[in-house]
Amino acid sequence: MADPQFFKKAQNFSLRELADLTGSELSEGADATQKLHDVAALDVAGANDLSFLDNVKYKDAFLTTKAGACIVHPSVAGFAPHGVSLLLNSNPYKAYALAAQAFYPDVKPESVISDSAHIDPTVSVGPGVVIGPGVVIGPGAEIGEGSWIEANSVIGENVRIGAYVRIGSNATVSHCHIGDHTRLYPGVRVGQDGFGFAIDPKGHVKVPQLGRVIIEDHVEIGANTCIDRGAGPDTVIGRGTWIDNLVQIGHNVKIGRGCVIVSQVGISGSSVIEDFVAIGGQAGLAGHLRVGAGARIAAQAGIMRDIPAGEEHMGSPSLPIKQYMKQVALLKRLIKKDK
Repeated sequence: MADPQFFKKAQNFSLRELADLTGSELSEGADATQKLHDVAALDVAGANDLSFLDNVKYKDAFLTTKAGACIVHPSVAGFAPHGVSLLLNSNPYKAYALAAQAFYPDVKPESVISDSAHIDPTVSVGPGVVIGPGVVIGPGAEIGEGSWIEANSVIGENVRIGAYVRIGSNATVSHCHIGDHTRLYPGVRVGQDGFGFAIDPKGHVKVPQLGRVIIEDHVEIGANTCIDRGAGPDTVIGRGTWIDNLVQIGHNVKIGRGCVIVSQVGISGSSVIEDFVAIGGQAGLAGHLRVGAGARIAAQAGIMRDIPAGEEHMGSPSLPIKQYMKQVALLKRLIKKDK
C-alpha cells in the first residue's frame, strides 16, 4: 500500500465510478455504490481496497484475497472469493493503472520560479511554469505552458520545450526540441555530442556533430539515459515511446512511435527503429540497422543485422526465436551424448 508520507490520495471512489473510469463491467450482484478507499496488492488488500489479477502467478493470492473489489479478466470471474466484488476487463493491468492514477494523480507545485534559478533574459517562459532551485536556462530557450523543470537541471541555448513537460532534477538538455506532455527523469542527458570521429594512427579526428535531438509528444525517458544529438541528420524519438533508465541512444538514431526500450539497451548510431518495437534489457544494436515495425527483441540480444517487421529475435548474435530455441535444444542433446 502507498506510504502517505510520499503519496497523497485524492479521494474515495464508488465501484460504479471506478467501472466508468476504467471501462470495466460490474460483475453480477456487485453493489455499484460500494466505496473503495485505496489500491493494494492481493495479499495485503482489505475490505476497503481495490486490487487486480493480471498474472497467473498470483492466482493463489487471488483465491484468498480479502480485497473489497478486484479487477479481473472475465475468464477468471468464477474463481473469485465470496464477498469480493469484481470489475471485469479484458486488460486488467491497464484498468488497474487507470484506477491507481485516479486515486493518486500526479501533483504539480503551484507555478513558481525559484530565486536561485539562473534564467537568461531572452528566455520565453509560458504561463503556469515551475522552475526549481539551481536551474540554469540559456539564451533563446523556450519553456512551454505548464512545464516543470526540477532542481539543478540545465537547459541549453535555444532549446525548445513544449507544454506540460516535466524535466527531472540534474538533467541536462541541449540542441533539442521537446514535444508536449513529455517527461525526462532525473539525470537524463540529451543533446550531447555523438560518438563520431575519424580513426587515425596519429590521433583520432573528431567529426562535428551538427544535428539536433527531436523528442515528440508523450515520450518518457528514464533516469540517467543518454541521447546523443545527430551528426548532421537529427536523432529522433517518436511520439509515445517509453525509454527506461540507463539506455544509450547514439547519434542519428530514428525511433518510431510507441516503442518500449528497457534498461541498459544500447542503440548504435544511424540505426532506425520503426513503430511499436519492444527491446528487452541489455540488448545491443549495431549501427546502421533497421528494425521493422512491431518487432520484439529479447533481453541481452546482440543485433547485428536488420530485423524484418513483426519478427521476434533473441541470442547473440541474434536469431529468430524459434531458430534460436532449436539450436539450444540441439546443443543440449549433443552435450548429453558426450556424457
